[in-house]
Amino acid sequence: MSTVLAVSHLASQRAGRTLFAELTFDLAQGEVLHIEGVNGAGKSTLLRSLVGLVQLQAGHITFFPEQPDLQQNWRAHTLFMGHKAGVKSELTALENVALQAQLCGVDNIDAWQLLETVGLLGLEDLPAGQLSAGQQRRIALTKLWYSNALLWILDEPFTALDTFGIELLQQKFAEHTANGGAIILTSHQQLTWQTERLKRLRIAGGDDAGY
Repeated sequence: MSTVLAVSHLASQRAGRTLFAELTFDLAQGEVLHIEGVNGAGKSTLLRSLVGLVQLQAGHITFFPEQPDLQQNWRAHTLFMGHKAGVKSELTALENVALQAQLCGVDNIDAWQLLETVGLLGLEDLPAGQLSAGQQRRIALTKLWYSNALLWILDEPFTALDTFGIELLQQKFAEHTANGGAIILTSHQQLTWQTERLKRLRIAGGDDAGY
């Protein structure tokens, strides 16, 4: 399997405090990298740094180093989801799904089917602001069912999900990696599906970091 991400000697600081330094890792197709650490250790900063939303003090990031055709437009082959659901409270569940797809440049989705898949059928006409945090999270996660991105970078994707949502999401992760995709995620949730290609990286706010 090809390498989808190569990271070398990353360093980041916040308010004069080193979050991580000399951070080096790589990720190949079919692999999952679970970023671990306490709140405030720098996990979200790392993910946001990977996609260019936070400036690094040092280091080098290369997407798809073995596939120059993908590397030239790496953003099109990478899906980033932050820790907030990012849905519009005034729009219905159905409208939010349609808007998400439009922003991702995807046409001809079956929004009804997506809502049924994530257990929200029957709530499609309610404004998202009237739904629970977990239900709003499911709206946001529907994009995983139509995304063509090879690499998923997900910040706390299990937040506010119930047992059904957690199991459904882990099944989707297993499907994505089985098809050659790769995932980097932060989570306090223990990953329960069986995979021989699960990596873990611990960040301890600059004290230490490693597999």
